[in-house]
This record gives sequence, C-alpha cells and structure tokens, in this order.
Amino acid sequence: MVQKAKILLVDDRPENLLALEAILSALDQTLVRASSGEEALKALLTDDFAVILLDVQMPGMDGFETAAHIKRRERTRDIPIIFLTAINHGPHHTFRGYAAGAVDYISKPFDPWVLRAKVSVFVDLYQKNTQLKEQAALLRLQLETDEEPAIGGALLGELSARLAAVEEQAEALTKQLDATADSAGAAATAAHLERKLVGLRRALDALRPGAN
Repeated sequence: MVQKAKILLVDDRPENLLALEAILSALDQTLVRASSGEEALKALLTDDFAVILLDVQMPGMDGFETAAHIKRRERTRDIPIIFLTAINHGPHHTFRGYAAGAVDYISKPFDPWVLRAKVSVFVDLYQKNTQLKEQAALLRLQLETDEEPAIGGALLGELSARLAAVEEQAEALTKQLDATADSAGAAATAAHLERKLVGLRRALDALRPGAN
C-alpha cells in the first residue's frame, strides 16, 4: 500500500487554507496547514513533503523570504514550491517567484482543476521516488550481504524496469504541464523532474555489478 504524501499549505488567511483543502481533498493525501512562514519552516524540520503551496503576501516573513529559507536547507531544498498570489505586478514579479526557487507561480483566482492537476504531478513523483528509494535500499542491503545473488540480480532488473516506467510517466506528466502552465513554469517543472530521475538512475546504475 502506497503511503500518503504530505502537502504543506501556507497562507495567513484561514479561509484560503480552507479553500485549498476543499480543492485538494480529492487527491486523498495528508494536508498540513501553516499560517505563517515561520510555522511552515517549523513543520519542515520534522516532516517530509511532496510539494509546498506557498502564499506570497503574508505579514512578517513573506512567501519569497520563506522560500529562500527552504532552499537554503539541505533537507528541504528539493521540495517543489508552487507560489500562490492575489496580485500580479507583471513579468518581473513572476520572475522573482521563479528566482526564489518556485516550480510554478499561480495568480488568484485560479482554476481548481488546474491546481489539483499540478499538485497531483508532484505527489505522484514523490510517491514513486519513495518507493524506488526503499527498493534500492533493500537491494543494496541484499547485495552487501552477498546472499542469493541471483535473486539480487532479478530485483535489480525489476527495479530498473520500474524506473524506466517512471521516466516514461514523468515525460507524459511534463507534457501535461506544458498544456496547463505558462512556458516558464513548465520549463522549471520539467527541469525538476529531470534532476530527480537522473539522480535515481545514477544511484541504480551504481548498484550494478562492476560499477565503481
């Protein structure tokens, strides 16, 4: 059974958090609230999240500053951030969001279906990454104990096949984002997906017999 992913919702307005929960409840994942940037950073100290939905305008620590802290931390720097904002000051404002490390930047009011579809991409990727990492850890342990190498080889082949399937699905999901996001957001998302999968592929190749 696939473990539910955690999604961090950050907004200082309770009604906005309630609206996000209503939109994302259909994904059947664990939704975690944070009413400030400081509260979000505290939640990120102990829990792993598939994606962060971060409001830009908040009193005290705003979304840009919060994102900067997230990207500076080794533990959290690779978590996808989707900025949500009720204002739009033009391309330079959007660029600031991407410069802060966001994979997407959405202006309110937004289409609930589009937001849910984008979040589901990162939830799906997170869950597949988690499964592959767990299988790779078990396989590495089995290879290190050098017990039943034939079974280890079979598991290695199965793991490689599963990763290939994820790579195909990621390509399809990236095409889906191209159809729902602006070009800058889609490009940022595609780059994030590619980095994740390249890292997994390298880790898997390192397990093969004869790898240095």
